[in-house]
Amino acid sequence: MYTVDLTGKNALIFGVANHRSIAWAIAQALYSAGARVGLTYQTERLKESVEELAKEIGDAPLFQCDVSNDGEVEELYKQVGETMGPLSTVVHSIAFANRDDLGGDFSKTEREGFRVALDVSAFSLLPVVRYAAPLMEDGGTVIAMTFFAAEKVFPGYNVMGVAKAALENSVKQLAAEFGPVGIRVNAISAGPLDTLSSRVITGYRDMKRIHQERAPMARNITHEDVGGTALYLASELSSGVTGEIIHVDVGYSIMGL
Repeated sequence: MYTVDLTGKNALIFGVANHRSIAWAIAQALYSAGARVGLTYQTERLKESVEELAKEIGDAPLFQCDVSNDGEVEELYKQVGETMGPLSTVVHSIAFANRDDLGGDFSKTEREGFRVALDVSAFSLLPVVRYAAPLMEDGGTVIAMTFFAAEKVFPGYNVMGVAKAALENSVKQLAAEFGPVGIRVNAISAGPLDTLSSRVITGYRDMKRIHQERAPMARNITHEDVGGTALYLASELSSGVTGEIIHVDVGYSIMGL
């Protein structure tokens, strides 16, 4: 019989902003299985809300880090090593695009907006993994968050779809690079979920309604659906899985009509 026991394992989660964050659902799932979970926050402005959540998962250690600054990422892992010790799991649940670039004509995306979206949402995975690797002494797992817009056009998602496509390819490149040292890198492609960031996507409500209508399971996904999949990826149950994009979308992605 298989069970998931992460007792003695340390996990670092990027991207918790509030109780609706996908990253928070993952943090709760890993903590429930016995993992010690550390949380990062981008700026002091976000610290207070993350501090309140940290109390719910064993007073999780908190670390400030802006992933658009490689120096901060490197310094973060020094602090994590000193505070938590070796890591088993890292979760990259970070994405950002200017609000003006999440709607309207994609061709009108400004160069700077394009750069910012790709930098924060995709490139950031590289330093996150690069500096985590030395702390994964016995191997480990990295989980990134993506969306079906990496593969298909979702009006309103615009430049973020391009960023997610870059993220997914980066997952595969990193899986190939770090596989020999026992580090697995995968991504969860989650269906639409109510989060702080989803509210700014033009047409999000229509996206969610259509998803429920057309998905084989005739519902939208839940935060628990994603948390459970992350728990699987963080455990030895997925020991032979790397470089994969796992769709957690109640089947929406398999449908043609």
